[in-house]
Amino acid sequence: MTLTEAAPVPVSSTLLASVTYAVTESILQLEFCDGAIYRYFAVPAPIHSGLLAAGSNGSYFNRKIRSGFRYVRLRRPR
Repeated sequence: MTLTEAAPVPVSSTLLASVTYAVTESILQLEFCDGAIYRYFAVPAPIHSGLLAAGSNGSYFNRKIRSGFRYVRLRRPR
């Protein structure tokens, strides 16, 4: 599966709008509520699962993802 084939999963969060994960590439793409989109590389599947299962997606992102993985910004905030 490539990232373009993965379906975004909407999340209920004040920080994140949707989460897309490409299992074979271990790429996590996050769309933020402000419209920014970031792509994180070499993200293990358990981190993705943990993000979706977290009581607070934003807190999980800040603790486990924000500074732990190489990333690129695809779209600036609105």
